[in-house]
Amino acid sequence: MKVVFIGSGEFGIPSLRALAVHRDYRLQGVITQVDRPAGRHRLPTPCPVKSAALELRLPIFQPEKIGAPTAVEQIRFLQPDVLVVVAYGQILSREVLELPTRAALNLHASLLPRHRGAAPIQAAIRSRDRETGVSVIWMDEGLDTGDILLTRKILIRSTDTTATLQQRLAKLGSRAIVEALDRLESGAAERVPQDPSRASYARKLRKEDAEIDWTRDKWEIHAHIRAMNPWPIAYTSLRDGGQARILKIFGAIVSIRASGRPGEVVRIDSHGILVAAGGSGGLLLREVQLEGKRRMAAAEFARGMRLSVGSVFGGEGLPVGYDRAAGGTLS
Repeated sequence: MKVVFIGSGEFGIPSLRALAVHRDYRLQGVITQVDRPAGRHRLPTPCPVKSAALELRLPIFQPEKIGAPTAVEQIRFLQPDVLVVVAYGQILSREVLELPTRAALNLHASLLPRHRGAAPIQAAIRSRDRETGVSVIWMDEGLDTGDILLTRKILIRSTDTTATLQQRLAKLGSRAIVEALDRLESGAAERVPQDPSRASYARKLRKEDAEIDWTRDKWEIHAHIRAMNPWPIAYTSLRDGGQARILKIFGAIVSIRASGRPGEVVRIDSHGILVAAGGSGGLLLREVQLEGKRRMAAAEFARGMRLSVGSVFGGEGLPVGYDRAAGGTLS
């Protein structure tokens, strides 16, 4: 079968590599996003899938809009039997979905219909799901609403961040997409409609979504910190010389011994900063970064800031991009 791969994010790279080396499928080309400004100097930068496709020496096409007439004609020229879509970032129109002769398939990083949308991995961790997985679906014009061809499950570890869970799901997904194509080729591909009553939606994250609510249960906060890593990184606010500043939190351990007001620093030692949460217990902060400073161990940060027991994190209501003259900015 002739396959056209459509994707942009890192999640799709293992699937792209698996298809590129598979002897039974001919990868006709890769459709991906245009280069976007990135970095301090805002230079045009290729997305992860383009970088991988260049390494694999595959034909690359970068339409601004995949539904544009020129993009549709380009895909039609490639004569695909199957479109494989993984973390692309644009909705495909009916005209595009009808281009392949066999199917348009999407690999999604959740057990659909749970966690439809742009941030399923973060949603699974924040929801404290015990398991998650990948789904290969027959695409329709809805958002992750198509019939399910197959699903594959894995357990979520208590130490998983979005970064580590994404890596495991991406590998699982590469095997799932090859299995789906094998079923399609053999005529054994199923179509199981999704149950809309079980659907949930995981919208795209914003930086302000990463703020920690210290009134939450310690386990909820711990899940939140893990879900926000590697982006946008969980944060809280603190007062420094009368100014409100942002403190990013990269790692923490749940503690049952903390007792105090939500957000209150109850102990500082060589292991880190112990902060009370809502209910009982709290979080031992292990690795942090104050805005404008380097990432460091929480104990080192506490010494440098002369942070004291009784200090309270949060409650400043700081918006994303707030004026630096008033205390700083998120970046």
